[in-house]
Amino acid sequence: MKLLFTNIKELLQIREPSVLKLSGKEMSILPTIKNAWLLIEDDKIADYGSMNDLPEISPDNTIDLTGKIVLPTWCDSHTHIVYAGNREQEFSQRISGLSYEEIANRGGGILNSAKTLQEISEEEIYKQSAKRLEEIMQLGTGAVEIKSGYGLIKEAELKMLRVVKKLKENYNIPIKATFLGAHALPLEYKDKKEEFIDHVINEILPAVAEENLAEYIDIFCEQGYFTVEDTNKLLKAAAKYNLRPKIHVNQFNAIGGVQVGVANNALSVDHLEELRIEDVESLKNSETMPVALPGCSLFLSIPYTPARMIIDAGLPLALATDFNPGSAPSGNMNLVVSLACIKMKMTPEEAINAATINGAYAMDQSKLVGSITKGKLANLIITKPIPSYSYLPYSFGSNFIEAVYLNGKKI
Repeated sequence: MKLLFTNIKELLQIREPSVLKLSGKEMSILPTIKNAWLLIEDDKIADYGSMNDLPEISPDNTIDLTGKIVLPTWCDSHTHIVYAGNREQEFSQRISGLSYEEIANRGGGILNSAKTLQEISEEEIYKQSAKRLEEIMQLGTGAVEIKSGYGLIKEAELKMLRVVKKLKENYNIPIKATFLGAHALPLEYKDKKEEFIDHVINEILPAVAEENLAEYIDIFCEQGYFTVEDTNKLLKAAAKYNLRPKIHVNQFNAIGGVQVGVANNALSVDHLEELRIEDVESLKNSETMPVALPGCSLFLSIPYTPARMIIDAGLPLALATDFNPGSAPSGNMNLVVSLACIKMKMTPEEAINAATINGAYAMDQSKLVGSITKGKLANLIITKPIPSYSYLPYSFGSNFIEAVYLNGKKI
């Protein structure tokens, strides 16, 4: 099956030869072709070029995209979209002045979500999560990472990861699974953190590995949650099962999480709202991708990740949604790209690179998605007629996506 798009106003993110990630000044460059054509063969990108050089092609179907822009789908490398219910009751508490930590200390937060999830069937969790997955696909996400972490006890954590596995089987989109058993302390382990970490390592982790339910390991390395020592212990244990780290660090406090992530060859360190010079220095010459989650900053009214500090130091940066019920109840990557420009002072080029190729790298998918490259999956966003690609982050309250193609097929 051959599908030909013609008269594309601008074809974004051309990468031949392919790259794995972009760092520093590279992020300000977004290769494009104006007045372009693009050929899809089956589920892959087959060829592309300028309309001035369109060769003789015999496609099964041709679609005229006059006035419209084509770019690779968003790659969302940090989500928690498998959860049950919601936490809208905490929304009013936060507006009334309670902090995220204060709500958690009152039994809300992650423990609230865990209690709800533990009481609901796997089938119901799957139904709710599938609806959220379909929503983000329609918003242009073409690859996604999904974490556990709202189960906390063994049975519930495995239940969450089995739901992720079922989503992988039923939806034709790259999905990566992360085991986040150490997200918070369950009530039964209050004041017994060492025992809980040992429980995660000795009881839950082997079961996750035995059922092959995750590719990555995560932990909330944060004051009041898990220490650098806890993090190091868990990551080293997970390495025996070939689970690479993708960890929460520096959300509210900088306590050395970045350094322990780099030391354990983390694929990504995520959040980074609180960042020190020594954290930036430790990321240099590493293979670890910093990931910013501006939707969380918006919702919690906390600082935004200092993107300029990271990029100007020559480092890469990825963007993700942190889609979850408590601190970022939105999986809209279009909003994330807008926030990156408006609040983090990233250029549209930097933000699009961060949300595509660098997001793909942050879940080890940049050989498959994240750019317009021959042989990659034809996972594409087609915009409505717009003046330029900068109009996407500029018009932050509007949806200018006309169509999304995954594996060469319109969804």
